[in-house]
Amino acid sequence: MAPYTGIPLSPAELSYLHTSLSQDPPIRPDGRSPTQFRPLVAETDILPSTNGSARICFPDGTEAIVGVKAEVEKTRAAGQDVIRGGEGVLGLGRGGGRDVDDEEMEDGEGNAVKSGRGRDEWVEIAIELPALLADAGLKDTLWINNRFHWRLYIDILLLSQPLSYPLPLLSLTTHLALLSTRLPALISEQDEDPLFNDDWEASTPLYPRHTNPSSSVQQHHIKPPITLLVMTVGPAILFDPSADELAVADAVLALSVAQQLPTDATSKSSDQAPSFKLIALRTVDPPSRLTAGGVPNTLNTTTTTTTSSGTSGTMGSSQKKPTAGEVLAIRERDQGTSVWRPPRGGVSRAVVGRMIKAVVERGGVGWEVMEGLAGVET
Repeated sequence: MAPYTGIPLSPAELSYLHTSLSQDPPIRPDGRSPTQFRPLVAETDILPSTNGSARICFPDGTEAIVGVKAEVEKTRAAGQDVIRGGEGVLGLGRGGGRDVDDEEMEDGEGNAVKSGRGRDEWVEIAIELPALLADAGLKDTLWINNRFHWRLYIDILLLSQPLSYPLPLLSLTTHLALLSTRLPALISEQDEDPLFNDDWEASTPLYPRHTNPSSSVQQHHIKPPITLLVMTVGPAILFDPSADELAVADAVLALSVAQQLPTDATSKSSDQAPSFKLIALRTVDPPSRLTAGGVPNTLNTTTTTTTSSGTSGTMGSSQKKPTAGEVLAIRERDQGTSVWRPPRGGVSRAVVGRMIKAVVERGGVGWEVMEGLAGVET
Protein backbone atom coordinates (compact mmCIF):
# COMPACT_ATOMS: atom_id res chain seq x y z
CA MET A 1 0.00 0.00 0.00
CA ALA A 2 1.34 3.41 -0.94
CA PRO A 3 2.12 5.80 1.92
CA TYR A 4 -0.38 8.52 2.71
CA THR A 5 0.78 11.91 1.42
CA GLY A 6 -2.31 14.06 1.95
CA ILE A 7 -2.38 14.86 -1.78
CA PRO A 8 -6.00 14.65 -3.04
CA LEU A 9 -4.96 13.79 -6.60
CA SER A 10 -5.38 10.50 -8.41
CA PRO A 11 -2.53 8.98 -10.46
CA ALA A 12 -4.24 10.16 -13.66
CA GLU A 13 -4.48 13.72 -12.33
CA LEU A 14 -0.84 13.66 -11.26
CA SER A 15 0.18 12.50 -14.72
CA TYR A 16 -1.88 15.23 -16.41
CA LEU A 17 -0.44 17.93 -14.13
CA HIS A 18 3.13 16.74 -14.68
CA THR A 19 2.64 16.75 -18.45
CA SER A 20 1.17 20.27 -18.36
CA LEU A 21 4.00 21.68 -16.28
CA SER A 22 6.59 20.04 -18.53
CA GLN A 23 5.43 21.99 -21.58
CA ASP A 24 7.37 24.91 -23.07
CA PRO A 25 6.12 27.25 -21.74
CA PRO A 26 4.68 25.35 -18.79
CA ILE A 27 0.93 25.46 -18.19
CA ARG A 28 0.33 26.07 -14.48
CA PRO A 29 -3.07 25.28 -12.93
CA ASP A 30 -3.67 28.90 -11.88
CA GLY A 31 -2.40 30.42 -15.12
CA ARG A 32 0.76 31.99 -13.67
CA SER A 33 4.01 32.36 -15.59
CA PRO A 34 7.02 30.29 -14.41
CA THR A 35 8.50 33.22 -12.40
CA GLN A 36 5.24 34.73 -11.18
CA PHE A 37 4.39 34.58 -7.47
CA ARG A 38 0.95 34.07 -6.03
CA PRO A 39 -0.73 37.22 -4.69
CA LEU A 40 -0.31 37.68 -0.95
CA VAL A 41 -1.44 39.99 1.83
CA ALA A 42 1.39 41.74 3.72
CA GLU A 43 1.48 44.43 6.39
CA THR A 44 3.95 45.81 8.94
CA ASP A 45 3.83 47.38 12.43
CA ILE A 46 0.91 45.23 13.60
CA LEU A 47 2.28 44.55 17.12
CA PRO A 48 2.46 47.77 19.19
CA SER A 49 4.90 46.53 21.85
CA THR A 50 7.67 45.47 19.46
CA ASN A 51 10.47 47.28 17.66
CA GLY A 52 9.28 45.78 14.39
CA SER A 53 6.65 43.32 13.21
CA ALA A 54 5.06 41.96 10.05
CA ARG A 55 2.30 39.66 8.85
CA ILE A 56 2.03 37.80 5.54
CA CYS A 57 -0.85 35.59 4.39
CA PHE A 58 -0.61 33.29 1.35
CA PRO A 59 -3.62 32.44 -0.87
CA ASP A 60 -3.79 28.88 0.51
CA GLY A 61 -4.65 30.32 3.94
CA THR A 62 -1.18 29.87 5.45
CA GLU A 63 -0.38 32.89 7.62
CA ALA A 64 2.68 33.94 9.62
CA ILE A 65 3.39 36.75 12.09
CA VAL A 66 6.90 37.83 13.13
CA GLY A 67 7.75 40.20 15.99
CA VAL A 68 11.19 41.71 16.66
CA LYS A 69 12.09 42.96 20.14
CA ALA A 70 15.36 44.73 21.05
CA GLU A 71 16.85 45.01 24.54
CA VAL A 72 20.09 46.56 25.80
CA GLU A 73 22.53 44.05 27.24
CA LYS A 74 25.99 44.37 28.76
CA THR A 75 28.66 42.86 26.56
CA ARG A 76 30.52 40.01 28.17
CA ALA A 77 34.28 40.09 28.42
CA ALA A 78 36.41 37.48 26.69
CA GLY A 79 35.82 34.10 28.32
CA GLN A 80 32.96 35.38 30.48
CA ASP A 81 29.41 34.08 30.23
CA VAL A 82 26.38 36.36 30.45
CA ILE A 83 23.65 35.03 32.75
CA ARG A 84 20.06 36.13 32.21
CA GLY A 85 17.34 34.69 34.42
CA GLY A 86 19.54 31.78 35.48
CA GLU A 87 20.07 30.62 31.91
CA GLY A 88 23.09 30.88 29.66
CA VAL A 89 23.30 32.69 26.37
CA LEU A 90 21.33 31.04 23.59
CA GLY A 91 23.23 31.79 20.40
CA LEU A 92 22.11 30.35 17.09
CA GLY A 93 23.96 29.50 13.91
CA ARG A 94 27.45 28.18 13.44
CA GLY A 95 29.96 29.67 15.81
CA GLY A 96 27.26 31.14 18.05
CA GLY A 97 28.84 33.59 20.48
CA ARG A 98 32.20 33.78 18.75
CA ASP A 99 34.05 37.07 18.56
CA VAL A 100 34.94 38.44 15.15
CA ASP A 101 38.24 40.23 14.69
CA ASP A 102 37.85 43.96 14.15
CA GLU A 103 38.59 45.17 10.65
CA GLU A 104 39.41 48.75 9.77
CA MET A 105 37.14 50.29 7.12
CA GLU A 106 36.27 53.79 5.94
CA ASP A 107 32.86 55.41 5.80
CA GLY A 108 31.66 57.80 3.09
CA GLU A 109 33.51 60.72 4.69
CA GLY A 110 36.85 58.96 4.95
CA ASN A 111 36.63 58.31 8.69
CA ALA A 112 38.12 55.08 10.00
CA VAL A 113 35.55 52.72 11.54
CA LYS A 114 35.64 49.15 12.72
CA SER A 115 33.63 46.29 11.29
CA GLY A 116 33.19 42.78 12.58
CA ARG A 117 32.28 43.86 16.11
CA GLY A 118 29.07 41.84 16.25
CA ARG A 119 28.48 38.33 17.54
CA ASP A 120 26.04 35.61 16.57
CA GLU A 121 24.74 35.36 20.14
CA TRP A 122 23.28 38.87 19.94
CA VAL A 123 20.40 37.54 17.80
CA GLU A 124 17.90 35.02 19.13
CA ILE A 125 15.34 33.56 16.76
CA ALA A 126 12.49 31.17 17.49
CA ILE A 127 13.39 28.81 14.63
CA GLU A 128 16.41 28.41 12.38
CA LEU A 129 16.21 30.35 9.13
CA PRO A 130 18.96 29.65 6.59
CA ALA A 131 21.68 32.31 6.31
CA LEU A 132 20.00 34.90 8.55
CA LEU A 133 23.05 35.11 10.81
CA ALA A 134 25.37 35.14 7.80
CA ASP A 135 24.59 38.86 7.52
CA ALA A 136 27.61 40.34 9.34
CA GLY A 137 26.24 43.86 8.95
CA LEU A 138 23.20 43.02 11.07
CA LYS A 139 25.38 41.95 13.99
CA ASP A 140 27.57 45.06 13.65
CA THR A 141 24.48 47.29 13.79
CA LEU A 142 23.67 45.87 17.24
CA TRP A 143 26.96 47.19 18.65
CA ILE A 144 26.42 50.24 20.92
CA ASN A 145 29.86 50.69 22.50
CA ASN A 146 32.58 48.55 24.00
CA ARG A 147 30.43 47.81 27.05
CA PHE A 148 26.87 47.42 25.71
CA HIS A 149 25.01 46.05 22.72
CA TRP A 150 21.48 45.42 21.48
CA ARG A 151 20.04 41.91 21.67
CA LEU A 152 17.38 41.03 19.12
CA TYR A 153 14.60 38.54 19.86
CA ILE A 154 12.81 37.33 16.71
CA ASP A 155 9.57 35.47 17.46
CA ILE A 156 7.91 33.62 14.58
CA LEU A 157 4.34 32.34 14.69
CA LEU A 158 2.83 30.10 12.01
CA LEU A 159 -0.91 30.56 12.41
CA SER A 160 -2.32 27.84 10.16
CA GLN A 161 -1.44 24.40 8.91
CA PRO A 162 0.73 24.86 5.82
CA LEU A 163 -0.40 23.18 2.62
CA SER A 164 3.05 23.62 1.11
CA TYR A 165 6.62 24.06 2.34
CA PRO A 166 6.39 26.99 4.85
CA LEU A 167 10.05 28.13 4.83
CA PRO A 168 9.61 30.87 2.15
CA LEU A 169 6.60 32.30 4.01
CA LEU A 170 8.53 32.47 7.30
CA SER A 171 11.58 33.93 5.57
CA LEU A 172 9.66 36.67 3.75
CA THR A 173 7.75 37.61 6.92
CA THR A 174 11.00 37.82 8.91
CA HIS A 175 12.55 39.91 6.15
CA LEU A 176 9.65 42.35 6.26
CA ALA A 177 9.69 42.52 10.07
CA LEU A 178 13.41 43.32 10.11
CA LEU A 179 12.90 46.02 7.49
CA SER A 180 10.36 47.70 9.78
CA THR A 181 12.49 47.37 12.94
CA ARG A 182 13.67 50.62 14.50
CA LEU A 183 16.08 51.26 17.39
CA PRO A 184 15.96 54.29 19.73
CA ALA A 185 18.47 57.00 18.85
CA LEU A 186 21.58 57.01 21.06
CA ILE A 187 22.39 60.33 22.74
CA SER A 188 25.16 59.19 25.11
CA GLU A 189 28.79 59.26 23.95
CA GLN A 190 31.62 56.75 23.71
CA ASP A 191 31.59 54.09 26.49
CA GLU A 192 29.09 55.78 28.78
CA ASP A 193 26.04 53.89 29.98
CA PRO A 194 23.70 54.05 26.99
CA LEU A 195 21.09 56.81 27.09
CA PHE A 196 18.49 57.01 24.33
CA ASN A 197 16.12 59.57 22.91
CA ASP A 198 12.59 58.76 24.05
CA ASP A 199 11.12 60.31 20.89
CA TRP A 200 10.18 57.40 18.64
CA GLU A 201 10.15 59.70 15.61
CA ALA A 202 13.89 60.13 16.09
CA SER A 203 14.57 56.39 16.13
CA THR A 204 16.81 54.88 13.47
CA PRO A 205 15.86 51.93 11.24
CA LEU A 206 17.80 48.72 11.67
CA TYR A 207 18.09 48.56 7.87
CA PRO A 208 18.32 52.07 6.35
CA ARG A 209 16.02 52.57 3.38
CA HIS A 210 18.56 54.67 1.49
CA THR A 211 22.11 53.35 1.44
CA ASN A 212 25.06 55.48 0.37
CA PRO A 213 26.83 53.49 -2.40
CA SER A 214 30.13 55.15 -1.48
CA SER A 215 30.02 53.84 2.11
CA SER A 216 31.57 50.43 2.63
CA VAL A 217 30.20 50.24 6.19
CA GLN A 218 26.70 49.29 5.03
CA GLN A 219 27.67 47.02 2.17
CA HIS A 220 26.79 43.84 4.10
CA HIS A 221 23.38 44.80 5.43
CA ILE A 222 21.44 46.66 2.78
CA LYS A 223 18.47 44.33 3.28
CA PRO A 224 17.92 41.07 5.16
CA PRO A 225 18.31 37.82 3.18
CA ILE A 226 15.32 35.96 1.78
CA THR A 227 14.68 32.30 0.99
CA LEU A 228 12.79 31.30 -2.16
CA LEU A 229 11.39 27.92 -3.17
CA VAL A 230 12.19 26.73 -6.71
CA MET A 231 11.13 23.47 -8.33
CA THR A 232 11.71 21.67 -11.61
CA VAL A 233 9.34 19.58 -13.68
CA GLY A 234 11.11 18.17 -16.69
CA PRO A 235 12.96 21.09 -18.33
CA ALA A 236 10.73 23.73 -16.69
CA ILE A 237 11.80 25.79 -13.67
CA LEU A 238 8.95 27.14 -11.53
CA PHE A 239 8.96 29.62 -8.66
CA ASP A 240 6.63 29.75 -5.66
CA PRO A 241 5.08 26.31 -6.33
CA SER A 242 1.66 25.52 -4.93
CA ALA A 243 0.84 22.33 -3.03
CA ASP A 244 -0.53 20.65 -6.18
CA GLU A 245 2.58 21.56 -8.17
CA LEU A 246 4.87 20.17 -5.46
CA ALA A 247 2.98 16.90 -5.80
CA VAL A 248 4.61 16.33 -9.21
CA ALA A 249 7.98 18.06 -8.69
CA ASP A 250 11.10 16.34 -9.95
CA ALA A 251 13.35 18.37 -7.61
CA VAL A 252 12.87 21.24 -5.13
CA LEU A 253 15.49 23.71 -3.87
CA ALA A 254 15.34 26.41 -1.18
CA LEU A 255 17.66 29.24 -2.28
CA SER A 256 18.70 31.95 0.21
CA VAL A 257 20.02 35.15 -1.35
CA ALA A 258 21.19 38.48 0.04
CA GLN A 259 21.88 41.89 -1.41
CA GLN A 260 25.41 43.27 -1.58
CA LEU A 261 27.15 46.40 -2.80
CA PRO A 262 29.95 46.18 -5.38
CA THR A 263 33.51 45.89 -4.13
CA ASP A 264 34.36 49.22 -5.74
CA ALA A 265 33.01 51.49 -3.00
CA THR A 266 34.21 54.69 -4.68
CA SER A 267 31.97 54.36 -7.71
CA LYS A 268 28.55 56.02 -7.72
CA SER A 269 27.44 55.06 -11.21
CA SER A 270 24.19 53.23 -11.86
CA ASP A 271 26.20 50.22 -13.01
CA GLN A 272 27.41 49.82 -9.41
CA ALA A 273 23.90 49.23 -8.03
CA PRO A 274 23.50 46.50 -5.39
CA SER A 275 23.61 42.96 -6.72
CA PHE A 276 22.59 39.60 -5.28
CA LYS A 277 24.64 36.66 -4.07
CA LEU A 278 23.73 33.13 -3.05
CA ILE A 279 24.44 32.51 0.63
CA ALA A 280 22.65 29.20 1.27
CA LEU A 281 21.17 26.31 -0.69
CA ARG A 282 19.28 23.31 0.59
CA THR A 283 17.40 20.52 -1.12
CA VAL A 284 13.81 19.69 -0.20
CA ASP A 285 12.43 16.19 -0.57
CA PRO A 286 9.23 16.72 -2.59
CA PRO A 287 6.06 14.81 -1.67
CA SER A 288 5.90 13.52 -5.25
CA ARG A 289 8.40 10.81 -4.31
CA LEU A 290 5.82 9.30 -1.94
CA THR A 291 2.93 9.20 -4.40
CA ALA A 292 1.70 5.85 -5.60
CA GLY A 293 2.50 4.71 -9.10
CA GLY A 294 -0.56 4.45 -11.31
CA VAL A 295 -0.93 1.18 -13.23
CA PRO A 296 -3.59 -0.21 -15.58
CA ASN A 297 -6.57 -1.89 -13.90
CA THR A 298 -5.44 -5.25 -15.30
CA LEU A 299 -2.63 -5.17 -12.75
CA ASN A 300 -4.85 -4.33 -9.77
CA THR A 301 -4.31 -7.16 -7.30
CA THR A 302 -7.73 -6.63 -5.71
CA THR A 303 -9.66 -7.33 -8.92
CA THR A 304 -7.28 -9.32 -11.13
CA THR A 305 -6.10 -12.89 -10.86
CA THR A 306 -4.07 -15.25 -12.95
CA THR A 307 -5.60 -18.51 -14.15
CA SER A 308 -3.71 -21.74 -14.58
CA SER A 309 -3.28 -20.95 -18.29
CA GLY A 310 -1.57 -17.64 -17.47
CA THR A 311 -4.42 -15.37 -18.63
CA SER A 312 -5.99 -12.61 -16.54
CA GLY A 313 -9.58 -12.54 -15.43
CA THR A 314 -11.98 -11.56 -12.69
CA MET A 315 -11.33 -13.33 -9.41
CA GLY A 316 -13.61 -16.29 -8.86
CA SER A 317 -13.70 -19.58 -7.01
CA SER A 318 -11.58 -21.40 -9.67
CA GLN A 319 -8.94 -18.67 -9.96
CA LYS A 320 -6.04 -17.86 -7.69
CA LYS A 321 -4.64 -14.51 -6.69
CA PRO A 322 -1.17 -13.66 -8.13
CA THR A 323 1.74 -13.46 -5.78
CA ALA A 324 3.50 -10.20 -5.01
CA GLY A 325 6.51 -11.33 -7.06
CA GLU A 326 4.36 -12.01 -10.10
CA VAL A 327 2.66 -8.60 -9.88
CA LEU A 328 6.04 -6.88 -9.46
CA ALA A 329 7.43 -8.68 -12.50
CA ILE A 330 4.45 -7.60 -14.60
CA ARG A 331 4.76 -3.99 -13.43
CA GLU A 332 8.49 -3.90 -14.23
CA ARG A 333 7.75 -5.29 -17.69
CA ASP A 334 4.88 -2.88 -18.41
CA GLN A 335 6.16 0.19 -16.55
CA GLY A 336 6.14 2.18 -19.76
CA THR A 337 2.34 1.93 -19.85
CA SER A 338 1.88 3.15 -16.26
CA VAL A 339 -0.44 6.10 -15.78
CA TRP A 340 1.85 7.82 -13.26
CA ARG A 341 5.42 7.13 -12.21
CA PRO A 342 6.82 8.92 -9.13
CA PRO A 343 9.98 10.89 -10.04
CA ARG A 344 13.32 9.47 -8.98
CA GLY A 345 16.84 10.84 -8.93
CA GLY A 346 18.16 14.33 -8.26
CA VAL A 347 18.86 17.46 -10.23
CA SER A 348 21.83 18.10 -12.49
CA ARG A 349 24.39 20.82 -11.85
CA ALA A 350 23.41 22.59 -15.06
CA VAL A 351 19.80 22.88 -13.89
CA VAL A 352 20.91 24.08 -10.44
CA GLY A 353 22.99 26.74 -12.16
CA ARG A 354 19.98 27.91 -14.18
CA MET A 355 17.84 28.06 -11.03
CA ILE A 356 20.44 30.16 -9.17
CA LYS A 357 20.96 32.47 -12.12
CA ALA A 358 17.22 33.15 -12.40
CA VAL A 359 17.24 34.33 -8.76
CA VAL A 360 20.46 36.35 -8.46
CA GLU A 361 20.74 37.98 -11.89
CA ARG A 362 19.98 41.68 -12.27
CA GLY A 363 16.22 42.10 -12.60
CA GLY A 364 15.66 38.45 -11.66
CA VAL A 365 13.17 36.89 -9.27
CA GLY A 366 15.13 37.80 -6.14
CA TRP A 367 15.24 41.43 -7.22
CA GLU A 368 11.47 41.53 -7.83
CA VAL A 369 10.64 39.95 -4.47
CA MET A 370 12.82 42.33 -2.46
CA GLU A 371 11.51 45.36 -4.34
CA GLY A 372 7.94 44.23 -3.66
CA LEU A 373 8.58 43.77 0.07
CA ALA A 374 10.32 47.14 0.25
CA GLY A 375 7.19 48.70 -1.25
CA VAL A 376 5.07 47.16 1.51
CA GLU A 377 7.36 48.54 4.22
CA THR A 378 7.33 52.10 2.81
